[in-house]
Amino acid sequence: MATTTTLAYEDLPGLLTLLTGDEKHDRSSFSTLDVLWVLYDRVLRVDPSTPDDPGRDRFLLSKGHGPAAYYAVLAAKGFISVDALAGFGNGDSVLGYHPDRLLVPGVEISSGSLGHGLPIAVGVTLALDATGDPGPRVICLVGDAELEEGSNFEAVQLAGRLRLGRLTVVVVDNASSTYGWPGGVERRFELEGWSGVRVDGRDHDALEAAFAGAAGDRPHVVVAEVGS
Repeated sequence: MATTTTLAYEDLPGLLTLLTGDEKHDRSSFSTLDVLWVLYDRVLRVDPSTPDDPGRDRFLLSKGHGPAAYYAVLAAKGFISVDALAGFGNGDSVLGYHPDRLLVPGVEISSGSLGHGLPIAVGVTLALDATGDPGPRVICLVGDAELEEGSNFEAVQLAGRLRLGRLTVVVVDNASSTYGWPGGVERRFELEGWSGVRVDGRDHDALEAAFAGAAGDRPHVVVAEVGS
């Protein structure tokens, strides 16, 4: 396996072509591409040379059924080899159709079953709060349709009541939910005590500002609106 290297945003389309197969879930995965890039390029304090550093930020991909863009960004940032992308889904590959935290450096949770990531993120936040270290952030990416799983809103309610200020959720909204959300997804979070903002999910500067806008005294939601 070739050594890892750090690449640019412009390299991502080429990396994505290396991932093939019926389980690529193009629309689901590609909707997250710009959000993932901004997180790893501008926001998260993570280092591929020390992926288990206790002081790192924690990123949890709840939308694990569409990991192609995630793998491409991890390869671009040096967490995995670019060569590994071509083996996506093969029996001897570390890159499964759902990410496995025991196999892929930098992956915090094994995900893919909808509705699991946000409750886990609340637990991770509580654990970090118990350490007394104010540094690490917890950022969890979910899809708008995934929010129809009821376990998410039990987590939203609890996080709001406990004022879990280090927790940020980014909802990639590609209008795939069945019923939609009156007033927007962010309104549901705000009613539970979260701060919230909606931005263009392809605008890198707007995304960076939205993540930086977390108040710190309550959980924060960024709704990243994308066309696909």
